[in-house]
Amino acid sequence: MTALHDARLTDLPAEIPVLISGGGPSGLFLALDLAHRGIRSIVIEPRTAIDPDRPRAKTTNARTMTHLRRLGLATALRDAAPLPVGFAQDIIFCTSLTGHEVRRFENAFQLETGRYEPQPECGQQVPQPVLEAVLRDAVAASGHATMLTGLRVEGYVAAGPGAAPGAGHHVTVADAAGARRTVDCTFLAGADGISSTVRRGLGLRLEGGSAALSNISILFRSRDLAGTISLDPAVQYWVLGPGAAGMVGCMDLDQTWWAIIQGVDAQSAGTQDVDALGDGGAPDHDPVALVRTLVGADVEVDVIATDPWTARMLLAPSYGHDGVFLVGDAAHQNPPWGGHGFNTCIGDAANLAWKIAAAIDGWAGPELLDSYEAERRPVAERTINDAATNGKALAYHFADPALELEGADGVAARERAYEALAVKRSEFDSLGLVLGYSYAASPVVVPDGSPVPAEDPIRYTPSASPGAVLPHAWLDDSTSVYDVLGDGFTLLVDAGAQAAAAVDPYAQVRAAADDRQIPLTVAVVGPDRHGTPMSEWWAAEAVLVRPDQHVAWRGSAADAAARALLVAAGLVPAVRTGTEAFEIQENVHVNAVIS
Repeated sequence: MTALHDARLTDLPAEIPVLISGGGPSGLFLALDLAHRGIRSIVIEPRTAIDPDRPRAKTTNARTMTHLRRLGLATALRDAAPLPVGFAQDIIFCTSLTGHEVRRFENAFQLETGRYEPQPECGQQVPQPVLEAVLRDAVAASGHATMLTGLRVEGYVAAGPGAAPGAGHHVTVADAAGARRTVDCTFLAGADGISSTVRRGLGLRLEGGSAALSNISILFRSRDLAGTISLDPAVQYWVLGPGAAGMVGCMDLDQTWWAIIQGVDAQSAGTQDVDALGDGGAPDHDPVALVRTLVGADVEVDVIATDPWTARMLLAPSYGHDGVFLVGDAAHQNPPWGGHGFNTCIGDAANLAWKIAAAIDGWAGPELLDSYEAERRPVAERTINDAATNGKALAYHFADPALELEGADGVAARERAYEALAVKRSEFDSLGLVLGYSYAASPVVVPDGSPVPAEDPIRYTPSASPGAVLPHAWLDDSTSVYDVLGDGFTLLVDAGAQAAAAVDPYAQVRAAADDRQIPLTVAVVGPDRHGTPMSEWWAAEAVLVRPDQHVAWRGSAADAAARALLVAAGLVPAVRTGTEAFEIQENVHVNAVIS
């Protein structure tokens, strides 16, 4: 049961298996994923209410939507989203909202109105406050997760290296008046953002830099803007005007809009006060004038809020140790270009949750929790680098007065800009970044010696190479292969291979799971709805899938699968010589590239 108002220190338990500092998206998701696995946690969050006037993240990508589907929350989020997927799917670059279209990128951010093939869920545009409300409601309905607001984690004393299993961390929680109480927990997760108390307790600092120029977000209402726009509906309009360059988008169907003015001097943008940015500020930063310049018309603009900010590229040197871990923005700060920051945070939580649950339930080996950093930090580093590259090609970089000209000179200028804007494709068509990351180098993944698909931010090659996200397939018109996965490990067996066996060929794997009390589901599947055997999707007769939907092993030999289960649980080391004694089918087709 969550406390949506100020909690009291007396509401705190004396001890809890998992204490989560910070109740933003990553902290809430971590609590819900743990609850899904029967693990109790408490979330400590200073904010008593969600600020609806700071929408921040707006892109929930297909991978995150699939994680939410796993927890039964995808439909709830789509129902709560103020814009349906069908409203718009494209990004339009233009001279103004009443001017010329220069280029468009279709089906941005995995937005699809029909059946989505790469994952069981497509993307969804939804403001972060709406998503947080959905997650808070889910915590309130949970029997294993509790959220206490109006409190903050002030510090902690860690159990320390070499402590006995289950030894507690002593966490000091304070209220607004400064009163304190200590809670003991087995695991402490710092999901407390850029100023993380937990990260400071670990003695870690975020490393990296910031963009040279800042930006100003503007939330506003306008009764006549929708009727004024002369372009097709879009998820985002990128305006390349010389007077003001930036982005405009629809927040909901009730006349609320957002805009981001890009490339503002950091010192002059350094106030969050609406009046200071308006009548009392520099003319160039008058939010009403800026929005009207982007639109290209004198529309009504009722400013709700402004929020100056600077893109940061920061990464922690470590994600924690000995039962204290960093999650989300406490571990990394991503530039928003491409919409990956919040989604990377959810990926952290999904990775960490099942490993903490395994440790608490007693079947995790010593390698498992250490694999969290080994797997997730490289993903954050790659994502930050890609977003930083996108940040070097913002709207003002393409601004040119000639774009607005009529006649041959204007046409030529827009053709040049069209070609130059090709560099922006990876920002909006980024399936290779969203789904193409791999944990191939993880100590709890069994390599098979096969090539790992090359990293590419745009092109995604579905692959069951160990460490990759399980390739998605629809088994029929409504059943995804993901729908047959269990909450623990799942051994997926191709139906054709199973039919050819006289006895249960994977009884040895079941026995290994039972012996170590590792949760395991064995599912015989296939073919897909087009008749393709699953062995062609996987390049193997069977795949072992982790609780977070990544492939831990593929092959056909039962003894290799049984050992792979122990490796994936962190109980025995993986043999990384490429000489494991299991078979890999060679007579399979090359999976198509989705781009």
